[in-house]
Amino acid sequence: MELDYDEVRRIHRLEKNSSKLVDVGNEFYNDLHSFIVGEKKGYLDSLRDLSSTKARDFTNLKKMVEEIFALRTKKIMNRALVASRTSEGGEEGMAVQERKLYREFLGLLNEHGKLLSGIFSGDSAPDSGKDLNTLSVEILSDVPGFVGADMQEYGPFQKGRVVILPLKVAKLLSARKLAEVRS
Repeated sequence: MELDYDEVRRIHRLEKNSSKLVDVGNEFYNDLHSFIVGEKKGYLDSLRDLSSTKARDFTNLKKMVEEIFALRTKKIMNRALVASRTSEGGEEGMAVQERKLYREFLGLLNEHGKLLSGIFSGDSAPDSGKDLNTLSVEILSDVPGFVGADMQEYGPFQKGRVVILPLKVAKLLSARKLAEVRS
């Protein structure tokens, strides 16, 4: 699809007035980039000629494109959120780059959803191999051996080592700037 100012304005109007994604085609962002490159050249020429009309048009175009981008991103995130909860949704109307965003966001939401099922099942989070009551921390400075509140012995730990500790112990070391929580 060949983009021009009127088409961008039409897409902008439809995105603002609809809760659904406007079907822009697979190559929307590539076409938009090509269009903006041409418009930017005209804008730079207008600055040399001290023409305010072209400058104003380009400023308006930039605002419209930024708003289209923000609206579409929000709609894609909402669609992924719905799909993660209901398994309904799809990639219709998305450009290639947006499909990638949708898939990645949906994957993150699905992975995050496993945390909830792990909490209710009483097990560690499924497929993550993590116990919900432990944290992985990187030791920031040498720590001598000590006895935790649970009366268990911990350490000694060398600086730079990554260890998995009970939540309370990890938080204590982190609060004292002896360790940093890892994901």
